Amino acid sequence: MTPYEEIRVPVTGGELAALRWPARDPGAPVIVALHGITANALSWGAVAGVLAGRATLVAPDLRGRGASAALPGPYGIAAHADDAAALAGALGPGRVVLAGHSMGAFVAALAAVRHPGRFGPLVLVDGGFGFPAPTHLSADELLTAVIGPAMDRLSMTFTDRAAYRAFWQAHPAFRSDAWSPEVDAYIQRDLTGEEPALRSGCRLEAVRTDGMGLFEDEVLSAVRKLQEPATLLWAERGLMNEEQGLYDETRLAAAGLSGTGVRAVRIDGVNHYTVLTGEPGATRITETLLAACGPERQGG
Repeated sequence: MTPYEEIRVPVTGGELAALRWPARDPGAPVIVALHGITANALSWGAVAGVLAGRATLVAPDLRGRGASAALPGPYGIAAHADDAAALAGALGPGRVVLAGHSMGAFVAALAAVRHPGRFGPLVLVDGGFGFPAPTHLSADELLTAVIGPAMDRLSMTFTDRAAYRAFWQAHPAFRSDAWSPEVDAYIQRDLTGEEPALRSGCRLEAVRTDGMGLFEDEVLSAVRKLQEPATLLWAERGLMNEEQGLYDETRLAAAGLSGTGVRAVRIDGVNHYTVLTGEPGATRITETLLAACGPERQGG
């Protein structure tokens, strides 16, 4: 595991917790990286390892998750976007590169639109573009269809940390070769409580509110209003390692990719999780982040 430090910055309602992997050079660029809907800051641990101090990486536990679980509502994508802007402001006066995975990509796009003075180029990882929703489904049914299995986990209890590890190792997205110390640290950061009733620290109210927010017009339209360069890195495979990923060329065309300035790049051999947590995906993400920081950073 690459060493990091924990920091806290003031936001509406309290303090936002974040992890900071410092650069070797104090004057190096800064990257703010946002996690997915039931994840936490350590989901970016593999990227921090590949980055190896060539830039400073700061990843918050979003409101209602991890060490920011005690932050009160209101929740929602806009609240996270404003928290990300507050974090960027606390890191210094310059603009930062902004990245987001899954829900974090939608947050990143909205943050860039709401606070353009805080952020430079964007890197969106398997998120940020929505699709036309089926009109025959209610909002609750849409939410269940998108994140139902993840929400189910929030109501479960586990006898010990080994049981939680076994739960995740049985997940179709995490084959034995996809497990690593970084993945283990990431999933263990999610746990709270005492044995034999450990549970996820994600607040269900926050997850539900955020999930519903993914269908709001302001959120879905943000990627079309970006003023800075942006890259979408999309995973070949899906949340359960199925062949159909969240995105493909047809879905991106339906989502209006061509009407934006976003460059889309497929990453082969990875799914929605391992695009971020596995070595091949983390390497491609890191290369894209360093390119966004400036050409002088790409070679280390």
